[in-house]
Amino acid sequence: MRICEHDVLVIGAGGAGLRAAIEASAAGARVGLVTKSLLGKAHTVMAEGGIAAALSNVDSRDDWRVHFADTMRGGQYMNNPTMAELHAREAPERVHELEAWGAVFDRTPDQRILQRNFGGHKYPRLAHVGDRTGLEMIRTLQDHGIHQGLDVHMEFTITRLITDGNRVVGAFGYDRERGGFRLFRAGAVVLATGGIGRAFRITSNSWEYTGDGHALAYQAGAELIDMEYVQFHPTGMVWPPSVRGILVTEGVRGEGGVLRNSEGRRFMFDDIPDLYKSQTADNEEEGWRYTQGDKEARRPPELLTRDHVARCIVREVREGRGSPHGGVFLDIAWIKERIKDSEAHIRRKLPSMYHQFRELAELDITTEPMEVGPTTHYVMGGVRVDGETQMSSVDGLFAAGECAGGLHGANRLGGNSLSDLLVFGKRAGEAAAAWAGAHPRGISRAAEAEQAEAARRDALAPLERQDSGDGGVGAYAIQSELQDLMQAKAGIVRNRPDLEEALEGVLALQARATGVSALGNRSYNPGWHTALDLANLLLVSEALVRTALLREESRGAHFREDHPGKDEHWGRTTLVVAKGADGAMEIAEAPVTPPRAELAQIIEENR
Repeated sequence: MRICEHDVLVIGAGGAGLRAAIEASAAGARVGLVTKSLLGKAHTVMAEGGIAAALSNVDSRDDWRVHFADTMRGGQYMNNPTMAELHAREAPERVHELEAWGAVFDRTPDQRILQRNFGGHKYPRLAHVGDRTGLEMIRTLQDHGIHQGLDVHMEFTITRLITDGNRVVGAFGYDRERGGFRLFRAGAVVLATGGIGRAFRITSNSWEYTGDGHALAYQAGAELIDMEYVQFHPTGMVWPPSVRGILVTEGVRGEGGVLRNSEGRRFMFDDIPDLYKSQTADNEEEGWRYTQGDKEARRPPELLTRDHVARCIVREVREGRGSPHGGVFLDIAWIKERIKDSEAHIRRKLPSMYHQFRELAELDITTEPMEVGPTTHYVMGGVRVDGETQMSSVDGLFAAGECAGGLHGANRLGGNSLSDLLVFGKRAGEAAAAWAGAHPRGISRAAEAEQAEAARRDALAPLERQDSGDGGVGAYAIQSELQDLMQAKAGIVRNRPDLEEALEGVLALQARATGVSALGNRSYNPGWHTALDLANLLLVSEALVRTALLREESRGAHFREDHPGKDEHWGRTTLVVAKGADGAMEIAEAPVTPPRAELAQIIEENR
């Protein structure tokens, strides 16, 4: 077992992980960066639309206060207000910093960073690079980070955190190529592992998204929050079947794309939520107009929040007005009525989408509508962290990005994910370096070795079961059953009977998974990797279903058809998931943190 020593260990090399590693290294810490895949393969590259930041380059009325209010409203006021404030205040600086490090953004005529409209944002706010913004972010952070002296461990999976009482002091993992084990000693650990999308059948998430950070934190004693809030992006590809779920960026709608049903009608005008009733529709071309004091803006209904758009699409399909393959039509080609040389304009603004549909669906989006439907995209829930430092309830354990909860509340606004990575990745790295410097490791070598040996035994168990004579249980089969179960019973529209069936099914799969086996040896063995990922997927699925059962209301991304309205009690209550003393999962209610008076006033002024 090889041993590596660092001051700060960052698990995950997406936007949050890279930004945390850069900041920790800049603070003088020795930093180790562990990535489950290859450097540059991070799921952040799939965030295409842009980075939400109130730069005010396109509309001078925008500022951090409006961004803060939009984020709180989109999250149904379940957000951690401290995180929402810091995010809105600091996002512009993080974007300018990224630009200074070499990011090449699209430009306004006077050469400022161009910004586009996006769902839930009052003004054009998303700084973008065509529809490849996440890719440009990763490229820039990597190019900057490689000069910081980071120790990068590629294709490593972390299976357990090493603890000393209520403090994290390292991690245990293995090399995915050869299967060699490694013990990482660290003064602080930052989790930046992304989401849980692979628990569902239809998802935009890549194979790495198996809830690793959520599970590692939970098993180490940290708390999780908001696990019932899973965002289903309204527009994923639905045809052909081999690419179902692949993301179709909200940038298509931000650039003028409209949603139509099989009758050719823009159905989003049929249902404007009460929250937006003051924004009355005036015509289908302009969207709806709303005023606030002396301010006026126009927004198309396709840019309502993602949860609402996704449910409207499901309604059209259920009522027989869907597209031939079970979705609806997203049409950007119609802008030829307004824009000269629209085909070149679309290819310039949406190059990835153009090539994606040409290559995968043999469809030209400049002349034909796309078939789209909801796809599992993002989990608002994650590790419960301090709003300023990102440290969890376990000392020395930090989390940032999608695996941290709090910022987005009940529903994330598009584009807030990338600014989240930058703002809180920086804060987590800075705080982790300070913590590690102020708190030397004190765990004994014997205690450390005992935990590492237990982790090694658990990792080898699936391989050893192949020789037990009972045939073992296949990991792929269990994962496939879990994905079907979660998609059918805990998806966009939920109810008690389905959720109870989902919980019963998840618990049954957990029992079967204790006997999971993997053929072959440790070298180049995807079956073994799947067997080890399975426990994490089952854990986060249980947390999701239990909290969804308990929350008997509909709010944000959580929709209960048996409780379609909001409930005042649940609007003041956060559900906290923790590991009980007996090892069983416990769910507790906790009050939502109210915004301080100054922030409450900002919210009221921007309703």
